[in-house]
Amino acid sequence: MNTSVIESVGPANLEKALPLIRAYQEFYQVAEISDRKNREFFSQFGEANPAGCQFLYLQNGMPIGFATVYLTYTTTIASKVAVLNDLYTLSEARGNGVGRSLIEHCRHYAARHGAARLQWVTAPTNHQAQRLYDALNTKKSDWCFYTYPVDQGGA
Repeated sequence: MNTSVIESVGPANLEKALPLIRAYQEFYQVAEISDRKNREFFSQFGEANPAGCQFLYLQNGMPIGFATVYLTYTTTIASKVAVLNDLYTLSEARGNGVGRSLIEHCRHYAARHGAARLQWVTAPTNHQAQRLYDALNTKKSDWCFYTYPVDQGGA
């Protein structure tokens, strides 16, 4: 019997999520991955946190995917929005509906928290993910995504 469940990540199951978070960071070629920093950072989220929540997809009790949603606001539509910041499925589980299930779960979470939409970005080279996103009732943006490092050194 194949059982699948999506649960919120919290103190009881954070350790199950950490290897997936590391794999996600490796997939995106993060230079310095720290399990300690990941544990510290992701332990702050949960159903009760107004900033967001992380979800773990379990198949037969084994973690095979996760998603992280942050709640924020956007001036362009003067509304709260949910940012699907992370979506990851183990490579051997891709193409089996895990990503779609996580997205739908996050969409319902966003609706429960008063968000007008769920939005995300992906790497232009992540064609497999884009096929999934294009198969949903989504609207692809033409906006460019920028990052600007913040000086953490002081003065």
